[in-house]
Amino acid sequence: MYLTHLECPRCGKEHPADRPQNLCHCGSPLLARYDLAAVAAAVTPEQFPLRPADLWRYREVLPVADLRHVTSLGEGWTPLLRAPSYGAEIGVDDLMIKDEGLIPTGSFKARGAAVGISRARELGVRRIAMPTNGNAGAAWATYAARAGIGATIVMPLDAPTICRRECVAAGADLRLIDGLISDAGRRVAQLVGDSGGAIFDAGTLREPYRLEGKKTMGYEIVEQLGWQVPDVIIYPTGGGVGLIGIHKALHELRELGWISDRLPRLVAVQSTGCAPIVRAFAAGEDRAEPWPDAQTVAFGITVPAPLGDELILTALRESSGTAVAVPDEEILTDLRAFAAREGLLLCPEGAACLTAARQLRAGGWIRAGERVVVLNTGAGLKYPETVDVSGVPVLA
Repeated sequence: MYLTHLECPRCGKEHPADRPQNLCHCGSPLLARYDLAAVAAAVTPEQFPLRPADLWRYREVLPVADLRHVTSLGEGWTPLLRAPSYGAEIGVDDLMIKDEGLIPTGSFKARGAAVGISRARELGVRRIAMPTNGNAGAAWATYAARAGIGATIVMPLDAPTICRRECVAAGADLRLIDGLISDAGRRVAQLVGDSGGAIFDAGTLREPYRLEGKKTMGYEIVEQLGWQVPDVIIYPTGGGVGLIGIHKALHELRELGWISDRLPRLVAVQSTGCAPIVRAFAAGEDRAEPWPDAQTVAFGITVPAPLGDELILTALRESSGTAVAVPDEEILTDLRAFAAREGLLLCPEGAACLTAARQLRAGGWIRAGERVVVLNTGAGLKYPETVDVSGVPVLA
């Protein structure tokens, strides 16, 4: 294993990686660090096509030492699809969709769960607990069951019903709360505190290895483009782990010497009903203030106070990127327009990225001829209410 230590990006303190860890003493998430010079000496990009088509093909930059602890359902290596019809309509001729809807449990959350649960299993964790907006809880419950680890999941009542059913089917201890994910987080903190160390907090960015699973989206995009980077990557941002992970992957790839110094501009997309990152970015702030009365049809990005706000804002600024808030009405319009032209039903979070792409191209931020990758983070089938069928005629 090439994992060397965990590092705090805020205060710089190093932490050992041989035991379960949560936040740094200063309150920041921790980042996994690797001996990348040794990785570059051990493996080359030409070797990856000879490996299985899942995220574990990048095992040298993942944190599991003993492969017997790998808990997998074949996650990763999702398609990167061209969208020529919709792209031409909005003026982005080289538009591509990274479709995470085909991953196990139907969302990109399975990446973080696979790596996070595998590492937790290796470090001897017996039960995890986490708050969730739905898909993450379903994924972690599923992978915990496969690993033989207990899972307590706290979810808002308004979360997609299918995610609730997935947790129950996986045998998780599911608890519902009439509130937002921030309220669920407070309940999880209480459960973990009362457990005397028997429950490990696996909430977003509260452990360092979910991020490592999410970063493989960045590795895959680059490999699927022939070890080239796109001009722009657009990502729906709630907790922001995927965006932070892609940013981390790109810097690792550059240090490995597998890509050039030129990196994509990253775009964080939020809803106008919950846009703490957009507000902080526009104001030039390093931290985001909690968003009051958060509500959006894109439930996965309803995160009023993301723990990783500093890391998200750093990723945007270091990449010369931006942050965009889009209204629910336009999200649903673009979701249907894309499905009608390309035949793919996106999740509302993915559709929000299309709205952002359309707006950014119209405003000139995305330039003609640029290659743009949009992340569709989940299967549209998990959100059936986004398509209104009330006007469909019934034949006599």
